[in-house]
Amino acid sequence: MKLITVAGPPSSGKTSVLLRIIEALNEQGLRAGVIKFDCMATFDDERYAKHNIPVLVGLSGSVCPDHYFVTNIEACMEWGASKELDLLITESAGLCNRCSPYIRQVMSVCVIDHLSGLNTPAKIGPMLKLADLILLTKGDVVSQMEREVFRYRVRQANPKAELVPVNGLTGQGKERVRDLFAQAPETGALEGSKLRFSMPAAVCSYCLGETRIGEDAQMGNVRKIWKPHTELH
Repeated sequence: MKLITVAGPPSSGKTSVLLRIIEALNEQGLRAGVIKFDCMATFDDERYAKHNIPVLVGLSGSVCPDHYFVTNIEACMEWGASKELDLLITESAGLCNRCSPYIRQVMSVCVIDHLSGLNTPAKIGPMLKLADLILLTKGDVVSQMEREVFRYRVRQANPKAELVPVNGLTGQGKERVRDLFAQAPETGALEGSKLRFSMPAAVCSYCLGETRIGEDAQMGNVRKIWKPHTELH
């Protein structure tokens, strides 16, 4: 079974694009399923189920989505094997743009849309910079000049990834992405595998449920933007 991790900012069109790509995979006789990761709630599983695509939902709640992903990915692989899938696709939103936990030797895909702004690629961390494949969505609603500038900015952030324009409504680009997914390496046991980048670090009093504001309530991993009396005059 091939594991493919797909991430991107919220509302970038991940689910619509994946529905089209899985449709193309099915036409080639490949069976794909989806693990939908989110924080508080999701309704995308209903869209997958409507198209008879096996889907499992994981909601992280108060836990960091990255940490939740890593501590559950092995169980997800077992679920995919039980469904006799050829491809298991995880879909998660990089809510802070610092995410997502891509795994070495596992195809990693970032979905980013042209409407997010020309400076957005510079604001996204490993989720964009360490992806193998970048899918550019919503290019049909911006000008050719905006598309070219946006593509240039994405290329600055990640010079190595393949860029593919896709359209979740028309299906444009789905065949190319299908072929790339089909060429992804087989994924064996993940125990002992490593992430491509360390996850966001936060072990502080607020992680443990603190609600008070003030330095007396702040313990652990705390970073200050500015401290009084430290500037030179």
